[in-house]
Amino acid sequence: MGNSLVCFSPSHKKPNNNNFNREPSKSSPFLSSIASTRRSNGSSKKKEMLADDLLLQQQAIEAVLLFQNHQKNASSIPLNRSTSVVYPSPGQQNQSFTKSSSSRQRLRSDAVSFQPLELVDKQDVKTDGLETNHFILVHGGGFGAWCWYKSMTLLEESGFKVDAVDLTGSGVHSFDTNSITSLAQYVKPLTDILEKLGDGKKVILVGHDFGGTCISYVMELFPSKIAKAIFISAAMLASGQSTLNLFAQQTGSNDLMRRAQIFLYANGKDQPPTAINLDKKLAEDLLFNQSPAKDVALASVSMRPIPFAPVTEKLSLSGTNYGSVRRFFIVTQEDHAISVPLQETMIELNPPEQVFRLKGSDHAPFFSRPQALHRILVEISQIPPL
Repeated sequence: MGNSLVCFSPSHKKPNNNNFNREPSKSSPFLSSIASTRRSNGSSKKKEMLADDLLLQQQAIEAVLLFQNHQKNASSIPLNRSTSVVYPSPGQQNQSFTKSSSSRQRLRSDAVSFQPLELVDKQDVKTDGLETNHFILVHGGGFGAWCWYKSMTLLEESGFKVDAVDLTGSGVHSFDTNSITSLAQYVKPLTDILEKLGDGKKVILVGHDFGGTCISYVMELFPSKIAKAIFISAAMLASGQSTLNLFAQQTGSNDLMRRAQIFLYANGKDQPPTAINLDKKLAEDLLFNQSPAKDVALASVSMRPIPFAPVTEKLSLSGTNYGSVRRFFIVTQEDHAISVPLQETMIELNPPEQVFRLKGSDHAPFFSRPQALHRILVEISQIPPL
């Protein structure tokens, strides 16, 4: 939820036409900015630029349709691969909120480093004999299951079972975001999956952004069904803390976030906000500053408003339940939405078992560094039970 939760001093600004919504935009600011970098000499060149922009939008819409078809038919989507590097951890950051407790001793929070251009050889991935080979991918605020299309394909090609969930009012889930009044309501599609999980079965939960709050919530409810929890630039809260409390810490240092937020008031301006939208043009630099243009276009036609009530809800996390689940954190080093210092603060005050760092990754590593992200996910899956 870092993509929209740094500043929650609601301004009475009316939503404008630059908001993310589910309908394709008639004019895409970020695509226009890409086109403007090319030289245009004469009308023929302008026509070429327009054709390029329309092609990008068409490809993005096709990607959405491919992803939906993938979910229905469990078929693989051919993808272009990219690579990245994982770097060591920087020093500790200043503390600004209370440390959380856990009933299980954490092993270490050392960073794991991989060699440049190191990819996963599918033949070297062993899924038999693992504690679990089942991943559940949980998106961040405004995103949906569609954002994981590269990660889903890579994991499935490596032999894993993968579910990417659309939380209530997200992705293709048919519910009005403004009507969501609690975190329990927002995460219900995720809790439904875990409730139906067979006896003795476990999963690896992966949460991005506000998805970190969501997986923390279900870790408290279903600790015996979760083998590992992976936080990707995600809200990793202490008990008694809300996502709003956490991200308010970087309010003063993230002017881009403040300018990008557009609060929605479905119940009237005299009532609290019901949801948050993002200015489309500003969101490109906030969330996707390292991502391919095609994926930015995909986001522009797929993102939906973020429900406001769940981000204000304080979590109740116990050492017995939440604290018994093994946690891992992936730092996104070029993140403009959730700053690296804030990620480091969460790590220091609520230490996970291991910390991984992705150099060159923006707030959406599933777009900007899919191969490196995949490498880390596979590496964590191979760690044997304690």
